[in-house]
Amino acid sequence: MSYILQVDFKMEGPFGNEMVKEFTELAKSINDEEVIWKIWTEDSEAKEAGGIYLFETKESAGKYLTMHTARLKGFGIEKVNGKIFKVNEGLTSINHGPSK
Repeated sequence: MSYILQVDFKMEGPFGNEMVKEFTELAKSINDEEVIWKIWTEDSEAKEAGGIYLFETKESAGKYLTMHTARLKGFGIEKVNGKIFKVNEGLTSINHGPSK
């Protein structure tokens, strides 16, 4: 069983290549967490960013969301939206979605 954590928030930037430069160390540190993988998301026009994460357990997703929300608040992000979903692996595999 696996779980997806979906996170999004308003952010003034940076986006694109500047985001890569600014957040490379943060991205590397995420590999030290219980995250199986992360997809980084951004919409510079709407000034939004976030990510889609895969975890083995709902508990580890919830623990990460709590920690990440506090970290983002430390960066000045006031409102963080986070949702945890159970992955339907049978249907996901039909559509070539990554499971691990």
